[in-house]
Amino acid sequence: MTSIPPPGYDEPTAPAPPDAPWPGTPTAARAAGRAGWRPWTAPAAILTGLGLTIFGGMIVALVTAATGGSVSDPSPGVNIGLTFFQNLALVAAALFFARLAGRPTGADFGLRRAPIGRCIGLVLAVLVGFYVFSLGWGTALHLDERQTLPDELGVGGSTLNLVLVVVIITILAPIGEELLFRGYVFGALRNWKGWLPAAIVTGLVFGAIHIGSAPIGFTVPLAVFGFGLCVLYQRTGSLYPCIALHALNNSVALGLTQKWTWEIAPTMVGAVIASLTIAWLLARALGSRTESAAAPAA
Repeated sequence: MTSIPPPGYDEPTAPAPPDAPWPGTPTAARAAGRAGWRPWTAPAAILTGLGLTIFGGMIVALVTAATGGSVSDPSPGVNIGLTFFQNLALVAAALFFARLAGRPTGADFGLRRAPIGRCIGLVLAVLVGFYVFSLGWGTALHLDERQTLPDELGVGGSTLNLVLVVVIITILAPIGEELLFRGYVFGALRNWKGWLPAAIVTGLVFGAIHIGSAPIGFTVPLAVFGFGLCVLYQRTGSLYPCIALHALNNSVALGLTQKWTWEIAPTMVGAVIASLTIAWLLARALGSRTESAAAPAA
């Protein structure tokens, strides 16, 4: 948590200014970056990410069937590959639709510096609020379901599987999901009715999208978590705290499913550092608005 974002990033320290009005107005028509993202592209980006994932799954199923493997009960290696591809698909969908409004920058997705002290305080507030709500929800509904995704990925099969599962769940998933849902979907929906309706819709979709990978009883807490991440992004103007919080939560969740003790703490620290570093590198690759304007048209 001491590196939000990693040192050396040269974006402004102030949160992003409010987005321009609905695209099509005289002011919005001249807007650059995320202020030009049309709200209808938010569901389109989600469907595209899911569509790419389904398409990848179909290809894998055909190859598995052709080689004599089981399509109905794929191996952990296949599930790991598909989960890895899914996160790449989420990032690709966000970048593709952002590109429709012009070349996106890291700052457009919220990959910008923010005051570390403020970020830490808000991250802890959202995390504690989420855990309190989840505990109350689970107690009221007598939920005792256990997350099965790590087992489907073969977390106990070998050391290599364990490492890959840790990387996917605690590092890649926070980056892919935050870039799409908070970085793009929430950003595009804010151009519709403002940040609060955008946060509510994004949170609900975020919870629904986890049906199948998480116990059905925890869909509502996950929707609350998605809403809290939107609030965190809105209050800090940065996606880095959202990625860090997502990595922390997934590390704890994975550790609890595996009945870890001391292993949880180093996993949390490593996941936060790794996910923020990769996000920072992505921001550097996307460049700044000045660099984007200077680049020749594609």
